[in-house]
Amino acid sequence: MARKSAAAFTKRVNKEAAINTAIDTGVRPTIQLRRSSRRVAASSLPHTENRTTEIQGKVIGVRAFEEGRGPNDEIMEDNKEKAQEGVQSAIEGLARMERRLKKATKRQKIKVEETNFSNKTPRDARPDGDPKSVRDVNLKNAPELQPPKGQQPKSKGQLPTPEQDVFEVIATEEAEAQPETDATVTAGQVNELPDAPERGAGRPPPVNSNYLPLPWKGRLGYACLNTYLRAAKPPVFSSRTCRMASIIEHRHPLQDDSQPEHATKNRPDKSRDPIRELGDKFVQDLGLANARDIVKMLRWNDKYGIRFMRLSSEMFPFASHEVHGYKLAPFASTVLAEAGKAAAELGHRLTTHPGQFTQLGSPRKEVVDAAMRDLEYHNELLTLLKLPEQQDRDAVMILHMGGTYGDKPTTLDRFRVNYAKLSLEVKRRLVLENDDVAWSVHDLLPICEELNIPLVLDYHHHNIIFDSSKCREGTHDISQHEIMERISATWKRKGITQKMHYSEPCSGAVTPRDRRKHSPRVMTLPPCPPDMDLMIEAKDKEQAVFELMRTFKLPGFEKIHDMIPHERDDESRPAPKVAKKKKSGAAAKRKRLADDDSAYEGEGNVGEVEEDEEPKGKEVSDEDFGMGGPENRVYWPPGNEAWLKPKKREPKKGLMIDEDQDED
Repeated sequence: MARKSAAAFTKRVNKEAAINTAIDTGVRPTIQLRRSSRRVAASSLPHTENRTTEIQGKVIGVRAFEEGRGPNDEIMEDNKEKAQEGVQSAIEGLARMERRLKKATKRQKIKVEETNFSNKTPRDARPDGDPKSVRDVNLKNAPELQPPKGQQPKSKGQLPTPEQDVFEVIATEEAEAQPETDATVTAGQVNELPDAPERGAGRPPPVNSNYLPLPWKGRLGYACLNTYLRAAKPPVFSSRTCRMASIIEHRHPLQDDSQPEHATKNRPDKSRDPIRELGDKFVQDLGLANARDIVKMLRWNDKYGIRFMRLSSEMFPFASHEVHGYKLAPFASTVLAEAGKAAAELGHRLTTHPGQFTQLGSPRKEVVDAAMRDLEYHNELLTLLKLPEQQDRDAVMILHMGGTYGDKPTTLDRFRVNYAKLSLEVKRRLVLENDDVAWSVHDLLPICEELNIPLVLDYHHHNIIFDSSKCREGTHDISQHEIMERISATWKRKGITQKMHYSEPCSGAVTPRDRRKHSPRVMTLPPCPPDMDLMIEAKDKEQAVFELMRTFKLPGFEKIHDMIPHERDDESRPAPKVAKKKKSGAAAKRKRLADDDSAYEGEGNVGEVEEDEEPKGKEVSDEDFGMGGPENRVYWPPGNEAWLKPKKREPKKGLMIDEDQDED
């Protein structure tokens, strides 16, 4: 053992000597070294100016000496390669950062336009048509956009340095970017920073009419949702919807086809082949459930004097989708006919309002195609109601013109071309409405007269977007005889009963953007004809109509009574659970004997039997469900929407020590 140890020691000493000799002479050693020997050799190298302070193995050092180079040269090359890789990685990272920055800039373009980070003005209104002049004005008027002293704003597309905030580049690029949507400042808007409070507060005061359409003979209505019925158990509403992914998921059969679907125990089995008809049935069943609830909503409205309602566009989810769309007939024909029959019996008016993305004036073909599909869907929905002739004529589809895309005349030309392509049924129902973003009454009235399209006057939208050269903000000027006669004539030519929209901004709203939001309720009636069909667009839906009925003592107001907070008399309730007392052995035996005696004696021992009866619950028929109970308690005061639902159960608080007493 001692001999082997000595031999190993001698071998190791010889290897170390060979390494030192090779480094001093530059001759490659012939002895094969192990890793441990390489570490020893590396640690034994002398420290000079021409020799490395570290050798990371014999291979690097020997290869360098064979090529006539020093150890430092090999290591420097390795470091150089690593540095080049790091530079390349940094360049790629900066490129990714630039792409993300451009995408974020594009997504935030509209939002930045509506904030004080950018003040978009028409190209024609800019000095010499230079878009950069807008940036100069913005930086001058908005100190928060000016770069810190000593820093110049970067040019468009240039990445920020680590010392420069990324937001500075975003603001600069946004100021130089051209708007994709409407760049026209409509008359009635002030050319100041959009979110500056002075823009709204400093505008001329509105001039409102002092006329009230009383006594009221028209119909008041609300849009889509009934808050009282929506909070019922089970809820009653007509806008159940789903995600597109749910339609695709439900194309797969259930795990157990013999059992109904369950959220956790019986879900679609994605391992099985999909069947398109199953996904279609899933989304169509949602639409049928929505359509069935229309009858309940109509009867509820009729009980409380409301005979005008807008149907939800989401009644049949994705019906107009390019891929997942479907026709309503024949699967929904019967259900919709029942709803139409109820509306005909009660004399109610039903309308629809396609969404903001339904735009016939868009320059994009895919947007126009989707708009035409959506209009055909709404027309089929109203047609399948099978309403009487006049009610069917009054079942219109309200549409906004949409964006201006920087050029109103060109947008109107595209609308004319696309309107001509619509079916006669859609043209018969289509009406236009002034909006609160770009299109005023005076913008739309000429084309409505040209194409024989009725115009819906929205008073709230008019107070935000109007032609200041022809009228002032408020209800007075727009209600003058000349303009009202022109609007009314667009309806009379088609034999359709005229309708208008009314809403009010939220309290404290000053800027145009804030004023667009509808208030929960309205305080007054507009100066419209007293026989008008007036749609009240407010957050509290039917409660806003009730508020007007109570304020002006309109027909039916006496039927409406306040709710009892968190309680309802128009819903079934299960029997309350009563804790049963555990009887002793002797008491249980006596009860059994009494039961046996009563079996022989007929009605004997009746008193004891009545004492043991459990309390019963409350049963409400389907006809009376959700109708307000015998006392018509359906009104909840402003701000008390929580009254609609049972009060949440509060956890019992444990014994707590008063801090003041504890300190004493």
